Amino acid sequence: MEQIDDSRLRGIIHDRIKERGGRITVADFMAACLYEPGLGYYTSPGRKVGAEGDFYTSINVHRVFGRLIGREVCRMWEVMGCPAPFTLVEAGAGHGRLAADVLDAVRELNPELYACLTLRLVEAEPSLAAAQRQVLAEHLGRVGWNDPAELMGGTLRFTGCLYSNELIDSFPTHVVEMTPAGLREVFVTAAGGGFAEQLDLPSTPDLADYFRRIDVNLQPGQRAEINLNACRWLEGVARCLERGFVLTVDYGFLSPELYGPMRQNGTLLCYFRHTIQEDPYQWVGHQDITSHVDFTTLILRGEELGLRKVWFGEQYRFLMATGLMEELMALEAAAATEEERIKIRLVLKKLVLPEGGMGDTFKILVQAKGVENPRLLCMRDWSKLL
Repeated sequence: MEQIDDSRLRGIIHDRIKERGGRITVADFMAACLYEPGLGYYTSPGRKVGAEGDFYTSINVHRVFGRLIGREVCRMWEVMGCPAPFTLVEAGAGHGRLAADVLDAVRELNPELYACLTLRLVEAEPSLAAAQRQVLAEHLGRVGWNDPAELMGGTLRFTGCLYSNELIDSFPTHVVEMTPAGLREVFVTAAGGGFAEQLDLPSTPDLADYFRRIDVNLQPGQRAEINLNACRWLEGVARCLERGFVLTVDYGFLSPELYGPMRQNGTLLCYFRHTIQEDPYQWVGHQDITSHVDFTTLILRGEELGLRKVWFGEQYRFLMATGLMEELMALEAAAATEEERIKIRLVLKKLVLPEGGMGDTFKILVQAKGVENPRLLCMRDWSKLL
């Protein structure tokens, strides 16, 4: 096993455990590992995504992913009656590559929208601002930055569209287990220089309430994650969005599948240099820790907050309906050789194929506020477009 110095963050977490009576929740442990200022996975300098990082996202596969979101953004603006100004918010903006691809597409496809558009980037790692400025150099006149607290607190008011790509899966989650005595929560304790787990009564009644709301009953011995932070985040988004859309791209399932008996150990996973493993207690602050998204709860809580579900489905359905074949034909027409055309097809297949690709693992949820019966591109029957 590679030797990595995580002693500083490990010591901070140990002190925190001691201060809080000898244990913390898995959510608190993950929050430190991922977001501790200057030391967490997402709040420390370093490349996290791509060939040199720990994992790939759809952005790394091809720029057409951002172009297709840009196509949908143009349609959103039109069905809203072409409001000006129109604000795009990217939550979890990373290095800014997706934002650049979306803005490039909007500028090309709808110059009128581009002229009245502002992009706000929301990112937990301040050091990424320099990279974002470089990637978005052609668009800086209409780009601004906001702290995640402004989104969570509901102070970033806007009309337009907020989108995110693989953000919610990175939120710290509680972990629970069904025992013969009832639902118990997994807590993290200190064990020498490392960590151990302890089962006890849930730290909040919200955990049991969560399952009651979605009518889920875990099997004896089954573990599962409960992402209360996703609900809090959505509440902040609903307060910020005055009128428009929320577009969420992430991997996950509806609750019957996510919490089904086939998932005895839950979905908590760690990513380190393109290797997947299940131990969150090593390489503290140096590996990503994620869990699959419960889209049922996002949909139900959204409805309560005035965010009506417009569309939900697999990523490949969204991409096909928003114009993937048109983009593919344009790319092939511009290719100089047959070898280039083959490479383009193989790359784009990764975005849509279920086996070994991202086509059905990733889901897309589109929610609307204050927009009645919008006819978006993703709502088209893509099979009739072939």
